[in-house]
Amino acid sequence: MKKPRPKLAPTIPGIFIQSVARQPVHQPQAQYPFSVPAIRHLTTLTFDTPVTFFVGENGSGKSTLLEAIAAAFGLNPEGGSKWSRFTTRPSHSDLFRSLILTKSRDAPTDSYFLRAESFYNLATMVDETHTIDNAEAYGGRSLHAQSHGESFLSLVLNRLKGNGLYLFDEPEAALSPARQLALLAAMNGLVRRNSQFIIATHSPILLGYPGATINLFTEQALTRTTYLDTEHYQITKAFLENPERMLKELLL
Repeated sequence: MKKPRPKLAPTIPGIFIQSVARQPVHQPQAQYPFSVPAIRHLTTLTFDTPVTFFVGENGSGKSTLLEAIAAAFGLNPEGGSKWSRFTTRPSHSDLFRSLILTKSRDAPTDSYFLRAESFYNLATMVDETHTIDNAEAYGGRSLHAQSHGESFLSLVLNRLKGNGLYLFDEPEAALSPARQLALLAAMNGLVRRNSQFIIATHSPILLGYPGATINLFTEQALTRTTYLDTEHYQITKAFLENPERMLKELLL
């Protein structure tokens, strides 16, 4: 079946992907990624705030969907921009082929997919190319010459220009709590410059971004939740308020 052309929706400032829908496909439910409940039950997911988070347990499908959205938009599945074309080991699913994106009539002038797990390969590509994504665009210093966390922030502070669509997969993996706060501040500056973020994360710090939409991936379906209702917030809060009690219960 021929895939429908992406829909164009009335412009909402700063929201370039307004929804993602999954076409019905005749795939065995036991076959990945349709074996993941949140993916199997996905019909239409709307984006109506500049920052959207995907949260859920490991294996709940949040990174799988984020990767598929990136690929459906034309970004490199292993990370980078539309000009980043490198492959180390094809591992992304075919989910992107069954997604229909409803896009704003105003296209972003910048876009980027940041993946924690393949960032090393992306940094190598940046060092070896002479395109718009060469080292000068990241502050003029090799990403490999910086720590993991420094290189992440260097990308956000130097490469991302605003009026953009930015997809981040677990960016907190390399960041200390202080650097996560710095990332929040940088994100806010980019949102003020007409940008949209879709982020898969486990970080209770990042999830605190004001006004963000939080989509929870569960064993049943994909639902919206609030910051205070996330396990990420509740477990972290309980631990910090009484670490001795929680550790005693866990270790005994």
